[in-house]
Amino acid sequence: MQAHNLGIVSKTKTKKRVGRGGKRGTYSGRGIKGQKARSGRRIRPQFRDTLKKIPKKRGYSVKVLARRIAVVNLKDLEKKFENNSEISPKALREKGLISKIAGRIPEVKILGEGELAKSFIVRDCVFSKKAEEALIKSGSRIFPKK
Repeated sequence: MQAHNLGIVSKTKTKKRVGRGGKRGTYSGRGIKGQKARSGRRIRPQFRDTLKKIPKKRGYSVKVLARRIAVVNLKDLEKKFENNSEISPKALREKGLISKIAGRIPEVKILGEGELAKSFIVRDCVFSKKAEEALIKSGSRIFPKK
């Protein structure tokens, strides 16, 4: 190797400037028309398109999501629970009568379908009128959800 073979080693590579004559042809590798074919192109952020699609309306509104309630009938309580046992959303979950909704134990409503021969201690549940009457008639103690 001799002195005339040595050259400057550049760490940064210069960007190829396209569209200024030469061997690239008519469109210079940019395709035909469109945002990417223009000079000074800048891709518009995705968020801006999303924002533009949201309808612009007057006023302010809050969308209230419906409460998610798990439903249990009296006949199911009769089958799964012993006499004088405590019934709560947690106990219902353990027995497999309700399942989690959106990762948490839901609010429970007890409906009046079926007959009751046993009495229970019921906590943190909501009742239909028929279910509440049947529970009171069977001698159950009710501690409704506050």
